[in-house]
Amino acid sequence: MTPRQVHSPISLRARALACGRGDTLLIEGLDLDVEPGAGLLLRGPNGAGKSTLLLSLAGLLPPLGGEVSLFGHDPEDGPALHYCGHRNAVRPRLGVRQTLAFWRDINGPTGLSVDAALERVGLLPIAGLDAGYLSAGQQRRLALARLLVSRRPLWLLDEPTAALDTDGHRLVASLLAQHLEQGGLAVIATHDEIELPALRTLALAARA
Repeated sequence: MTPRQVHSPISLRARALACGRGDTLLIEGLDLDVEPGAGLLLRGPNGAGKSTLLLSLAGLLPPLGGEVSLFGHDPEDGPALHYCGHRNAVRPRLGVRQTLAFWRDINGPTGLSVDAALERVGLLPIAGLDAGYLSAGQQRRLALARLLVSRRPLWLLDEPTAALDTDGHRLVASLLAQHLEQGGLAVIATHDEIELPALRTLALAARA
């Protein structure tokens, strides 16, 4: 059975994109296309520009050249993307449930309920704890739960499996598979293997 279309069928395109930090050019002349239901894995050594590229695609870091476009996005549908960086943005003295509710209220309650999202990422039994008591892997799971409480078609993920155990790696693959099956798209910077048929790889080389 074909999965129900949940996300707007948007496409991500970059043309002649140049990215860097300050005066340091890391990527230039990059063209890429990501269509609904597909994902792109960014691979390469440290310093190759994976995180910088994600920030540029998210609009958080101005590109040094070229352009990034989202086709098919209706602004009335709300924001088009989630950017999930390598920092979890967790406040130690705020409870697990309260942390996710805070992000849901900021980003919009358009997805799962807070408790349903926590159950999906395996944190519901400890929802009453302060987030500071969580392990690094549990904090990563909490950060990923933000993707579930507010639906957005484009996920930009920086090392989503960082600090996660084997079950956590399977969780990330499962979340991505469901997102892509529902018409979403994703760009993921990672050193880890994520094996899904809908993912292709873009290898970035470190500049001399």
